[in-house]
Amino acid sequence: MTTKVLLADDQALVRAGFRSLLARARDVSVVGEAATGDEAILLAGSTRPDVILMDIRMPGTDGITATRRIVTDPATATCRVVILTTFDTDDHVFAALDAGASGFLTKDVEPAELRRAVAHVAEGNALLSPEVTRRVIERFGARRPGVGQRLAGLTERELEVVRLVASGLSNDEIAARLVISPMTAKTHITRALAKTGVRDRVQLVILAYESGLVRPGDGGRV
Repeated sequence: MTTKVLLADDQALVRAGFRSLLARARDVSVVGEAATGDEAILLAGSTRPDVILMDIRMPGTDGITATRRIVTDPATATCRVVILTTFDTDDHVFAALDAGASGFLTKDVEPAELRRAVAHVAEGNALLSPEVTRRVIERFGARRPGVGQRLAGLTERELEVVRLVASGLSNDEIAARLVISPMTAKTHITRALAKTGVRDRVQLVILAYESGLVRPGDGGRV
């Protein structure tokens, strides 16, 4: 199955570079390029990409605003956005995650890592570098009263799966750990998302830490 990718960056040279890198992956197809956030929103609707590599700073509508509009629009809500930028400050990280981004990478990412990232996010996984994961845990690690109630409807197996998601395991890794099929693991995660009312795996990780289900130091990569 081919993963459709949309590139959104105001620099043509950067887009050309990413297009060239992704062209080396046989199962990836770049379906469009956008130079502004508004173009990204329009192309997301017309091309329905699986993954959008989104710059933060673009003319007009910025990448974070464009991300929020794309993931909250029912027509494009299945698109997964990876924020790709030269900036990695906390404000950008948390603004991107709050907007609904599924991942965050800096533009100095290695070619092979970029291709793995696209495949990882297309499969429904979250994508945060170890440093970003550490900061997310530090930011959201403190328990908040009442948050745990959102987990009350989960079964023991679903809670176990959420813990593994918060530890950074992919669907295949969760399946191997629990000796179940990847499809069953995905089903548990889908049910956990629906029952807790969170948007995606990133938000599920945050909820796991805020509720105290997982404590800082328990998790791994995301």
